[in-house]
Amino acid sequence: MAGETRATRVAGANPAALRSHNAALVLDLLRTAGEGGISRLELAGRTGLTPQAVSKITARLREEGLVADAGRRASTGGRPGTALRLVPSAGHAVGLHLDRDELTVMLVDLAGAVVGVRVAPLDLGAGVGFVVEGVAREVDALLSGQGESGPTPPSPGASPGRHPHPETGAPPRTLSGTGASSQGPVGGEAGASPQAPAGGQATGPDALAPRVLGVGVAMPGPLDHSSGVTHRVTGFPEWDGYPLRDALAARLGLPVALDKDTNAAALGLALRGSGDSFAYLHLGTGLGAGLVLGGVLYRGARTGAGEFGHQVIQLDGPECSCGRRGCIEALCLAAVGDGDIEGAARVLGTGAANLVELLDIDRVLLGGRVVAADAEPFVRGVGERVRIPVSLADGGANVVAEGAAQLVLAPLFGRTENTLIGRSSAADRQ
Repeated sequence: MAGETRATRVAGANPAALRSHNAALVLDLLRTAGEGGISRLELAGRTGLTPQAVSKITARLREEGLVADAGRRASTGGRPGTALRLVPSAGHAVGLHLDRDELTVMLVDLAGAVVGVRVAPLDLGAGVGFVVEGVAREVDALLSGQGESGPTPPSPGASPGRHPHPETGAPPRTLSGTGASSQGPVGGEAGASPQAPAGGQATGPDALAPRVLGVGVAMPGPLDHSSGVTHRVTGFPEWDGYPLRDALAARLGLPVALDKDTNAAALGLALRGSGDSFAYLHLGTGLGAGLVLGGVLYRGARTGAGEFGHQVIQLDGPECSCGRRGCIEALCLAAVGDGDIEGAARVLGTGAANLVELLDIDRVLLGGRVVAADAEPFVRGVGERVRIPVSLADGGANVVAEGAAQLVLAPLFGRTENTLIGRSSAADRQ
């Protein structure tokens, strides 16, 4: 297949075990237990399953390489039990954040730990074919551990070669490990061995090829996450009606999930424990919101919820790229462009206050490139206009890419959009 990498292409380590509700319950408890693990007896008690059912499920998970022993538990009168733990390196997911001018490609393991990150310039208006091929190349490069990689393809007619970031002038870069520093320009020797995931040692080109369960893609909306089709992305009409999910799946040979950038970020934040009723406000090249209401990721009946930036608050305001005047997005970005961060924060706070009054949420989380560059005035400015806690979202610059990876991982642990927070007991008994 064109563009095939050394990464193992699998639809997931998931025969019947991962597809069943009960196995997902067990896997989620193993994931949250961490390295210390959890015993089969504890698993039975917390899921409501019989010990025999838990034994069958964990035996299948061990066969799949997803579960391993975590040591003996102290005896409480009977034979000491063996604790079990999730094997994070048994599977990985790719998270993609397609911003208007930048692409982030992230690889995470089953526990959600970041294994590697790759950042490159992106022109979302270069043409859908150019963008898809460029995105696929960056995914291939990260999964194969190559140091040499071309950037996202330029617009037709642009000169070939390496292209710096449009704002910073920096070349594409590869980062490895959680919180790692820049590795410099992408440009190692051709054929170099892949970088080892945390805790591993590379012994050959294929030794550490990750077992990839799928790719989660997050980008500006509007779009239809259920069909995987983009709509008229604000400022980029050529994306209207494009089947991005299927196009990337065909190119990469992997399952692909697609959602708005703000929804993906909200999903990841909910799984981190940010609460069951909050709004994530993302200010970068645009402005949008991700909503978690009552523990449910809220997309709306037509998947159009969260277009926070296009509420009009000034009837005679500047024209927005959506065609209206006085949108919060246009006002915020204009203030940022003028260097008036305090003014941008006031505008964002006005919109946040409207949202809080409308939805009666518990918390507001702020993120995005503009907020991350100078967080304090935004947190303070929004906090002065709402009567609920306001804070910077966990995850920093990678909050969207991490959330995109969770589009793939969360369902494996039974964490769908309707069960982000609370867990139910097993509905059946094996």
